[in-house]
Amino acid sequence: MTMAVTLEAPPVVSAVRTKRRHKKTGWLFILPFLIVFVAFLLAPLLYAGYLSLYTKGLATGTTFAGFDNYTRAFGDPSFRKGLWFVLKFSAVVIPLQIVVALVAALVLDEVTGRLARFSRLVIFLPYAIPVVLGALMWGFLYSPSFGPIEQIATAFDVRAPFLLSQGNIFYGLLNVVTWQWSGYYMIIIYAALRGIDSSIYEAARIDGASARQIAFRIKVPMVSSALVLILIFSLIGTLQFFTEPQILGPIANGSVTPDFTPNIYAYYLAFRYAQFNYASAISFSLGFVVFLVVAIFMVATRKRGSLFT
Repeated sequence: MTMAVTLEAPPVVSAVRTKRRHKKTGWLFILPFLIVFVAFLLAPLLYAGYLSLYTKGLATGTTFAGFDNYTRAFGDPSFRKGLWFVLKFSAVVIPLQIVVALVAALVLDEVTGRLARFSRLVIFLPYAIPVVLGALMWGFLYSPSFGPIEQIATAFDVRAPFLLSQGNIFYGLLNVVTWQWSGYYMIIIYAALRGIDSSIYEAARIDGASARQIAFRIKVPMVSSALVLILIFSLIGTLQFFTEPQILGPIANGSVTPDFTPNIYAYYLAFRYAQFNYASAISFSLGFVVFLVVAIFMVATRKRGSLFT
C-alpha cells in the first residue's frame, strides 16, 4: 500500500514568488503611462537633442555641428533679449503670486462653513480654466474696441490704458499670469495649513498671541516647505513663458515680437523659418538655464534650511 506525499513550497519561496507576481502586476499598471511618456516626451526630447547637434543648409546639406548651435544661441541677441524678459518677469510675478496665494490661504483657513468652500472654488476657478481659454478671455477684457474696460472708461469719459501696448504689456501679462496660477498655489498652501495640529494654535492663544501673530509667526514658518515647492514650480513655469503672449499676440499691435520669450523665439524659428536644428538648440539652451536657476535655488534653500525661518 502506497501513500501520496504532497510537497509544499517553503514559506520563504512562496513569499518571493508572491512578491515577483505583485511586481509584474505593478509594471502592467504603469505600462500605459510608460508608453505615453516614452512616445510623447522622451523620444521627442532625444530627437530634438539629436537635431540640435546638426546644421542644415541648401548648399551644404546636413552637417555635424557639435555645440556650435549652443554657442550661437547664447551669443544670439534675440535669445538673450527673451531670456532677460522672462527673468525680469519671474522676479516680479513669482513673489506677487505667492503673496496673493498665501494671503488667500490664511484667510480661508480662518473661515468656516459654506462661505469657505465657495471662496476656495472661486479662487481656484481661474486655474481650472484651460490656459488658452483664459488668455482669450483676458484678450476680450483688454480689447480697446469692444472690451468692458474700454466701455466703462468711455462711459466715464476717460481714456483707459491699453494693457497690451508696447509700454504696458509687461503689466497686462503680469495680471493674467497672477490670477491664472494663484488659485493653484493657494490650494497647496491651504492643504499644508490644514495639516498643522490645531493644539499649536490653542497653546499660542493661551500665551496671548493674536491672530496676526499666529498667522505670521506660526502658520507661515510651518508651511515654508510648501512655499519652497511653489517657488520651484513658479520658476520652472515662468521661465518657459509661452502660451499667454502667443495667444494675446494678434491683438497686442506688435508688442509680442518673435523674440518676446525664448520659447516663442524657438517656435518662430522652427515653424516660420524651418530652422529646426537651431530651434532645438534654443530650446535646450533655455532648459539648461531653467535647470541652473532651479538648482541654485534649491541649493541655497537647503543650506539655509528654509526661506522663512
